[in-house]
Parts: sequence; C-alpha cells; structure tokens
Amino acid sequence: MNRSLADSPVDRLARFVSSLDYDALPANVVAKAKTHIADTLGAALAGARSNEFAISVKSLRPAGPVPLWGTGLAASTRDAAILNGCAAHAFELDDSGGCDHSGAVVLPALFSALHEIGRPMDGQRMITAVVAGYDVGRRVLEATGGYDAHNSLGWHSTGTCGTIGAAAACANLLGLDAAATRDAITLATSFSSGLWAFIHDGSQAKKLHAGRAAEGGLLAALLASNGFAGPSRVFDDVWGGFFKSYNKSACQPELLAEGLGEVWKVNRAVLKPYASCRGAHSAVDALEDLLSETGQNASDIQHIDLRMSAMLKDMCGAKVGAAMAPTQMSLPYALAARCTFGTAGLQAYTEEHRNHPDVHAMMDRIDVAVDEAMDPMAEPVVTLRFKDGMVVDRMVPRATGSAERPMQAAAVEAKFRELVAMSLRSDQVEALWKTLGSLERIEDCSEIEALMAGNADSIPTFR
Repeated sequence: MNRSLADSPVDRLARFVSSLDYDALPANVVAKAKTHIADTLGAALAGARSNEFAISVKSLRPAGPVPLWGTGLAASTRDAAILNGCAAHAFELDDSGGCDHSGAVVLPALFSALHEIGRPMDGQRMITAVVAGYDVGRRVLEATGGYDAHNSLGWHSTGTCGTIGAAAACANLLGLDAAATRDAITLATSFSSGLWAFIHDGSQAKKLHAGRAAEGGLLAALLASNGFAGPSRVFDDVWGGFFKSYNKSACQPELLAEGLGEVWKVNRAVLKPYASCRGAHSAVDALEDLLSETGQNASDIQHIDLRMSAMLKDMCGAKVGAAMAPTQMSLPYALAARCTFGTAGLQAYTEEHRNHPDVHAMMDRIDVAVDEAMDPMAEPVVTLRFKDGMVVDRMVPRATGSAERPMQAAAVEAKFRELVAMSLRSDQVEALWKTLGSLERIEDCSEIEALMAGNADSIPTFR
C-alpha cells in the first residue's frame, strides 16, 4: 500500500491536521474552542445521570483505566469513548453546527486517547486537537453536500461525519505524521454510521451515535498509528467512495481543503440553551422575542401556528410529550413547555413535566403546517394569536447560541454550573470551571479528569 501523499484534497487536509499546532491558532479560535470544551463537558456530566447512560453502562459492564465522567467508574479507552459520548449527547444540550454535534464526538475520543499516549498531555495540545476535529468533521459534511443533502437521505451526520472528525482530532493529539493522519481519516469512513430512523418512534438510538463516532474515530487513529492503511481513494469519485455512498447528488471534495488555516470551522459551531433538538431553538427564541416586544404573557396566548419546511416537520414537528428521547425532538413540546413552565431548559423535561396535563393542553393549541416553498434548512415562522385578538409573527434566522445571536458569558457559565452540579460537588464545579478557563496553561490534562469524578452512578437517574 502506497503511504505517500499526493495533492488531493484529503492529502492536503491530512498535512494540515498533522502539522497543526497551538501557535497557529488565532486567539478567537482558542477562546471559541475553550468555550465548547467546557460546554461539552458540562453536558456530559449532566448526561451521566441520563437513563441512556445508565443502560449503556449496565450493558457494557465497563472496566479499565479511563474515567467515566461524573461517576466513580472507569472503562477501557474504547468503552469510555462510547459511554462519555453517549452522556454528552444524552440531554440534547451539547453543541451543534459542526459535524453536527462535534463536541460530543471529539472530546470523549480525545480524553480516551490521552490514556494511549503514556505521557502527560498539556492543555494547548488538547485545544489544538479539538480545533482539528471540529475542522475536519464539518469539512467532510460540507464536501458531502451539506447538512440537508446528507441528512435528508436518512444519514445522521453526527455519526457519519463525526467519526472522521474524531479520528482527525486523535491523530493530531497522538502526533501522527501526515501519511498516518490520512490513514486515520480514511479508515474512519469504515466506522461511519448512524441513521435517522430513531425519529419515527422516539428511539434512544440517537444518543449512541455520538459515542459510537467517538469510539470509531479513536480506533481509526490507533490503527493508523500502528501502520494500518486506510482506503486512499475513499474520497474520490469511485464506487464505494464516501461521497457516492452518502449523497446521490454531486459532492464537492475540494471543500475538504478549502481555506485551511484561514476558515476555522469551530467558529460556526453553536451552543444550545434549550434541552431539545436544535431545530426547535429558533421557534423558542421567536416566542421569547414576541412576548417581550408585546408585553403579553404566555398565559395570554390563545393559539400558536407554526409554518415550516417539510424537512423540519419530519425532524421535529411531532407533538410528543411522554418518553424523554422523542419529547426532546418535538418543537411543539419545546414551545408548550416554555409557555407552561417558563423554561425550555432541562428542567422542563422531567417526567412530571413531560406528562403534565397543562403542557399537553398547550400543545393542543399549536398547529403545524408545511410550506413546500420553504428551503429545507429554513427556520420556522411562529405566529402567536392572543386572547385579546392581537396577532404577531416572527422568524428568527439564527437561534441563540450562534454567532449572530450569541449566548452571553453569564448564560454560558450558568448553564455549565447547573449541569455540572447534577453530578459533582459544589467545590468541584468551581474548580473545574476555573481549570477549563485556563486550559491553555494546564500541563497535564489528567487534572481535568480528576476533577470530573462524581457520584452520578450512585444517585437516581434524571427522569
């Protein structure tokens, strides 16, 4: 097998990932990466109390050297990647806008990879590897036609493209040369998987996609580090290639390497303030904006009309309020929860709230209509009809947590503290927040793992 590199897009991408170091990162990219690292770990520490995590631990019966965040348990490197990834994605509070859920894929893989290195790894290397993973995961998705083209065929890009992002992140952390990095990236396509079939019955399968992608990326990088060759033409226009298999229309392989070192894909990743599918977030924002601007209260709403694309309707248009997983995919529930409980955050999704008669009565006053003229990726139009006859509508182009509508620093910190406190003591919460804030000055990232030992495995799961 020829392990030399030519000048194809994936070759250039591999060279970039292999040579990327901390000094090449702009200050704003470092700051952005640190925010997403903290946000992901916060989501994972809360997710350690999820039912999906508990079931997965029981099924895998983990044992090994790698800590399972928020617990007193440990696992093998691969099992820890799966389980920590599952926890990070469990409550739908991990970031979006990358591969799609890049943090829940990249961070579990990297912390497992730390245990394969055999020497301390500093925070600067961790930040650099995170940036590499976000970059590659998003570039693969864009080269495959983008979110709509790829996901509309039924593939869940967190599992398919995220695996490749995790492989790239681990390759950078492990210090692989360019040829081995290309092998890691291309091998990861053989572990790439994840289907949207969970959407039809509220299956919990989606929660596993991030963990499986983390494990697959880690395994691909470890194999490559030991000389296992990847399929060098997997990103060519060939039978069995990634692009032909995952998108029927024309793909753009040149996007794998366009603007390397100039366009940093971590900058387009978004935070999630609400505990639901990202497709529901702009509607909650529209509701908040309209209530604020009109001076009306949620109790004054008589009816809500939602107009959305067919893709968004299929993704999160169902009226569901029962089991946790399908409820978090329901845009009508997110709106009804905000109206009923005053929040669309995690506490709106307790078992008591999901089954509360008032939230179901509110969902009954929400109508969902498909507008075939809308772009598949367009945000929904929310129309509020108040009891006094007032009618207002709004479409929020980019939801809270995006660059256009960022979460304020205080809100980011508050989210972190709320989630981490579900599994850690208050002194640990404070220490972890401070440590992650100065991550670039940490000499050994195992310090972070030590701060994430908690008791989630010994207290009831969040229901």
